[in-house]
Amino acid sequence: MNTFNSIPAITFTDVHKTFKDKEHSVLKGISGTVMQGSLVMMVGPSGSGKSTLLSMCNLLSAPDEGSIEVYGKDISKWTISDLRKKVGIAFQSAPVIDGTVRDNMMLVQKLHGKQDIMPEELCALTGLSPDLLEQDARDLSGGQRQRLSLARTLSNGSDLLLLDEITSALDATSAHEIEQLISHLHKERNKTIIWVTHNLDQAKRLGEEVWLLMNGVIVEKAKTETFFHTPVKAETKQFIEGAFL
Repeated sequence: MNTFNSIPAITFTDVHKTFKDKEHSVLKGISGTVMQGSLVMMVGPSGSGKSTLLSMCNLLSAPDEGSIEVYGKDISKWTISDLRKKVGIAFQSAPVIDGTVRDNMMLVQKLHGKQDIMPEELCALTGLSPDLLEQDARDLSGGQRQRLSLARTLSNGSDLLLLDEITSALDATSAHEIEQLISHLHKERNKTIIWVTHNLDQAKRLGEEVWLLMNGVIVEKAKTETFFHTPVKAETKQFIEGAFL
């Protein structure tokens, strides 16, 4: 485990969220802390609120009640631009814009007028060949697209990465390569990572801590070994056994 995780990176306090088109609350009083330099895997059934909680850390949406603090500052006090320099997010779909790989990597520059990490360094950071920089981004493989998506996320120097099912659409080889990349960023670059996944094997291999969300509440959060081998809650044991059947 990282030795630098003594500072809260994100703190959730009694977070609630309801969408108008839903008949029930998506999040019902979520509280917890993700420490700087840690890697937290967030698991649970579809519709349990994992992606919604993740999106609020990047101000893609906001809580109805409760608070979320990023490095001790409530997200409502951050400007979107400043927050997203600290907190990057990557999704399963790994979208690309029209143009070359370089064009995609320079998107932050186009949007904000500055960029902390240039394309050649981003290639080195994410394992993309610099020979791909002038290639049409739409011609990339699934694994290459996900690396490009992560490179774009990292281009503004984000300290904290939010990953939403980023390997679920990839083949086993590409998924393994992305896992190795994230592990490197975590261990060597001290990135704080919250990773939403349905893959419990992945959570078991990579996570330092695991949070289980079900029906909008945190059922259990624990160190990975404890979570999988000696969970406290019966619901956790049932979820793990059901997922591995």
